[in-house]
Amino acid sequence: MTHMQPHPSHAPTLRHLEQLIAGLTVGVILVDPSGAIIGTNEAALAMHGVQTAEELGATADNYCQRFCLRYRNHQRLARRDYPIMRMLAGENFPDVVVDVAPVDTPEPRWTHMVHDVVMDVDGGEPDYLALVIQDVSERYDAEARFEAMFQANPAPALILRLSDQRFVRANAGFAELCGCPREAIEGRHLRDLDILAQTDRSALVAERLQEGATIPQVEAELPLPDGSSRLVILAGQPIEVADQRCMLFTFADLEPRRLAERALVSSEHRAATMFRLAPGGMVVTVLPGHRIVDVNEAFVQLTGRGARTLIGHDADEIQLWSDAAQRAAIEDELDRRGGIRTRDVRLLPAEGSPIDCLVSAEIIDVRGERCALWLYQDVTERRHGELELVEAIEAVMKDASWFSRSIMDKLATLRGGDAERSGPLDLSKREREVLELICQGADDKAIAERLGLTGNTVRNHVSRLYAKIGVNRRSAAVIWARERGIGIR
Repeated sequence: MTHMQPHPSHAPTLRHLEQLIAGLTVGVILVDPSGAIIGTNEAALAMHGVQTAEELGATADNYCQRFCLRYRNHQRLARRDYPIMRMLAGENFPDVVVDVAPVDTPEPRWTHMVHDVVMDVDGGEPDYLALVIQDVSERYDAEARFEAMFQANPAPALILRLSDQRFVRANAGFAELCGCPREAIEGRHLRDLDILAQTDRSALVAERLQEGATIPQVEAELPLPDGSSRLVILAGQPIEVADQRCMLFTFADLEPRRLAERALVSSEHRAATMFRLAPGGMVVTVLPGHRIVDVNEAFVQLTGRGARTLIGHDADEIQLWSDAAQRAAIEDELDRRGGIRTRDVRLLPAEGSPIDCLVSAEIIDVRGERCALWLYQDVTERRHGELELVEAIEAVMKDASWFSRSIMDKLATLRGGDAERSGPLDLSKREREVLELICQGADDKAIAERLGLTGNTVRNHVSRLYAKIGVNRRSAAVIWARERGIGIR
């Protein structure tokens, strides 16, 4: 023990105290009621980073001048609030935790837990005062690191003190999850914010909480301040915080998943309704193999085949297409490109004549399974009407010199009601002149005479014109032109 020179009347008692405190691991600073520091042990010196009692200070005032004390909230203590000064003032106080550093050091060096002891030898006024100091730096450093990690953790977390079932910590993640500040959560009782009220396996959760044992992951409805709730997964892990038994709850937010699932169910319901009520025949096949997994009512009516005879089979098994090679080629192209548009196909109904259709298809995902959605448009009647129209035009074109332009216009209009229209192609001036003369019923010889061209030149113009507009006969060229307002005066 290192000590100051005591007053002679104190000598016998101080020798006894020296023997008593010399081997203690706690620090002890003996103070005379006058304010003089009359003794200390090695532990107290080490807790202040000094070697001798003189460096600690000869008096309580010297001590206050040499060391800076702060509360744990970083607020600096006024001199009168130093534990040594409160002890001299006759104030009894329980354990006080302060951060300590030399006055010229900006950051705290140690964390001390301090309490006072009053020694009275003769039953009168106090003979000695003692500060008893415990160095709790490591403990509070560990708690500070835990607090920093707890608050920095992006996952929502909450700490419940088991002794009184009050929440002592809430991190920013949990505050954000609840939509309220941490101060509104910390200090509340479990019954006021019952995070365990709506959990699956509630009996197990209650039992584990009572035992202070690990709570496995469970789904729960987390109550929110506005009276609603949020679906979460929570788990509990027993821990100690400031020597108190606690339960650390961590949370995973499942509300976005629940909303997505609801949106998916709603979307699937809308899609199923649209599929079922669509006026065009629709079929869903699963890849590979294109086995039929669903059909709508329009397709059943189109083919006269019941859903039970279609679902579970591929097109070959039920002889659905008239041309199996065409079907295989279209399926291969669909698999490669992901979609096909308006292909001419012919279906075989359960009874009656083949059905001319335009088919389009697209690769889709149905609950994680790769499928194809097929749309069939019945064009049988339109095709029959087109054939009859073309035959009529070809018949009258054999002697087009008398063919009324108004009749041609009406025929083109009739056909154009169902035909796909597009703007005129980039025809040259000569090609347009040739097309207009064709619409007037002129043959190649008449066109050559009208335009001053040779017969070969006219035939070349007509050939290029057919290639551009996608026809192979005069009557089709006339209809194409009339649909687009060419040759009409």
